[in-house]
Amino acid sequence: MLQGIWKMLGLGDKPLTDTKRKDPATLSGVTVSIGELIALKAAVRGISLTSARVKNSSITGAHASRFRGRGMDYQESRAYQPGDDVRSMDWRVTARAGHPYVKMYEEERERPVMLLIDLNPGMFFATRGAFKSVQAARLAALIAWAGVANGDRIGALVFNGRHQELPPAGGAKGALRLFRLLMTATDPVKGMQSALEHFDNADKPGLDSALKRCRRVAKPGSLIFILSDFYNVSEETSAQLLRLRQHNDVVAIQLIDPIEESPPPAGVYGVSDGQQTAVIDTRSTKQRMRYEQWCSDHGSTVAEVMRKRAIPLLRLSTAEDAAMALRRFMVNPNSSATVSGRAAA
Repeated sequence: MLQGIWKMLGLGDKPLTDTKRKDPATLSGVTVSIGELIALKAAVRGISLTSARVKNSSITGAHASRFRGRGMDYQESRAYQPGDDVRSMDWRVTARAGHPYVKMYEEERERPVMLLIDLNPGMFFATRGAFKSVQAARLAALIAWAGVANGDRIGALVFNGRHQELPPAGGAKGALRLFRLLMTATDPVKGMQSALEHFDNADKPGLDSALKRCRRVAKPGSLIFILSDFYNVSEETSAQLLRLRQHNDVVAIQLIDPIEESPPPAGVYGVSDGQQTAVIDTRSTKQRMRYEQWCSDHGSTVAEVMRKRAIPLLRLSTAEDAAMALRRFMVNPNSSATVSGRAAA
């Protein structure tokens, strides 16, 4: 959104984030630690990923695989065929039918859960609560812990001027590996440096390129969470989402700041990207209306893109409790194309 305000003021495409803070680690909500992300395991109760299967998905079924084999859950019995494992004989049905039957099982499989985490320069920002980048890290940790509890494998694709990829891995070790990456990638100094180094690069890894990459690395049937502020959404984004949705379940989480929903109180505010400065004068009725319209248009654009692709959308504020909002949303993410975390909470 800050990029959008900068454009609205006619000051180019630079992001509005102050990179000159001397000690961001001392500011609450600016950085995350592995300890904080590990502690979120206690908040994951009630957050289920099994409801995240999108209606009309091309991948049928719930969470178990549809092919038959030896597994945990008995499915049915059928007539014995040459080559069947005799250890699967259903002796009771065989005795009743007078000819051999074998038991068939539904094999439970680990489902890959992929996290696409956008750390563009505008994600290192907040006026209340925590930076969007910190909220994204907290959400990723909650989803990872929920996946671990469900026996899923957790992978990630983080992009902030370059791609950092983690192939899906199971168990707590897979989650801890993700947390180590998040702690480094969401550091505001290192993260902004990486993002700004590639900001003027036309081939910089952004949302569209990350979606393309995810299509190549995600196995069909994966559950994919996209965490972003979606300020670079475009027709190409919509096309990439369509292709990704053809073989996977996708959930979008839009990180927003309260200032992106309505302008601040009437006054004169200085803004900076660390290099350039500008002023937003919200005393002007015309400027406030222009501001509100720009914010409304962006929100509507993101919601419409997700609606067209049948992708559930959670809008989460930087001032909200991430665990509570995600818990309410995951009860039935398909109940609405767009869910506000504040409204749900």
